[in-house]
Amino acid sequence: MTLEKYTSYKESGIEWLGQIPRDWKINKIKNMFSFSKGLTITKDNLQEEGIYCVNYGEIHSKYGFEVNPEIHSLKCVDESYLKSDPKSLLNCGDFIFADTSEDIEGSGNFTHLNSKIQTFAGYHTVICRPKKKTNYRFFAYLFDSTTYRLQIRKRVKGVKVYSITQGILKDTTLWLPPTEEQTKIASFLDVKTAQINEVISQKEKLIALLKERKQIVINEAVTKGLDKDVELIDSGVEWIGKIPKHWDLLANKHIFKLKKDTVGKSSSEYSLLSLTLQGIIKRDLDGGGKFPAEFDTYQEVKEGDFVFCLFDVEETPRTVGLSKFDGMITGAYTVMSVKDMDRKYLYYFYLNLDSRKRLKPLYKGLRNTIPKDSFFSFKTFVPPKSEQLKIVEYIETQTTKIDNAIVLQQNYITKLKEYKATLIDSVVTGKVRIA
Repeated sequence: MTLEKYTSYKESGIEWLGQIPRDWKINKIKNMFSFSKGLTITKDNLQEEGIYCVNYGEIHSKYGFEVNPEIHSLKCVDESYLKSDPKSLLNCGDFIFADTSEDIEGSGNFTHLNSKIQTFAGYHTVICRPKKKTNYRFFAYLFDSTTYRLQIRKRVKGVKVYSITQGILKDTTLWLPPTEEQTKIASFLDVKTAQINEVISQKEKLIALLKERKQIVINEAVTKGLDKDVELIDSGVEWIGKIPKHWDLLANKHIFKLKKDTVGKSSSEYSLLSLTLQGIIKRDLDGGGKFPAEFDTYQEVKEGDFVFCLFDVEETPRTVGLSKFDGMITGAYTVMSVKDMDRKYLYYFYLNLDSRKRLKPLYKGLRNTIPKDSFFSFKTFVPPKSEQLKIVEYIETQTTKIDNAIVLQQNYITKLKEYKATLIDSVVTGKVRIA
């Protein structure tokens, strides 16, 4: 198929839409769809068996655009909801919008049920159901278009959380080709977007391999060193095996020093820090320049200090961080200074342990916490100082090359997604015609 202009256009009467093909029509979504709410439940109501349920989290992060319980992994709710909340049960072709978003770009995120298996719309969702039989694949692409979504983005309100109400959705405008053309458009976009998605998937697999290679580079350098001919001995640690004979095994009490400097919540004196997957970053302050009050105590962090998360919770994606900043962090973390070792070598050593979950055996108790004495008894592999520096230099040279390759692939994915969005928008708004 080729793309060309339609033979004639007309003014839509809508400034932001502009001209549309002459035989297309304009309508309000409220005239074509009925609206209802998903189940009023929480995560605690989800279970492994029962009736499938799609919630706003899956819409935002996993199964946007379409969802099929035969393919996608969904949690379930109890069968009792079939009697108590039948209006939240979906039909094949129903659209489910997330009613909140953490950013403006996510406003208007949706999915549609592409299955006849019983499935509920879950918490924080709005159900949008066609009043008459429609080509729901065409409407899926229309709802996914930039032009349609801009209507929602202009109307949503919020600061940290954006609310997408039924009223906002009902007031949006649709533009409609003849039925046969809707089918042709949907079929064309099904093929083209599948091709683009396949290329994106291949790029994502390549990125995963590059990230795995990066971990291997760090692991081999901090556990085996750089000299492939060096004499090795048994480390006495099952998951490591052999290490260079001239390396030391030192208990952490000889390497780290616990810091206990607490500070007040004064924004003029300290930056607020947070431990993330990207390392230690500076956090935004609350309105008015004040620090969040969720913790009573904050700890002082100096540039070059280590911050450890010695408790196992989903909200903390990383165990270790090496601070590039002076600042303060919540008392939930453990702050340590280093005695006589290269900090970057130590950081890569513990980053490697973190990526391979090697500190898991140290967790104890109901809260999965590493006791301080267990951490200080844990042994770190210590090469001579000169070798530490060479290992760091090697790691940073190699990982920089890998990071650059990852960025290249990520940029390619970004361009593919931009092309996909432009293609969808151009076709469903009639800017181009499928010949």
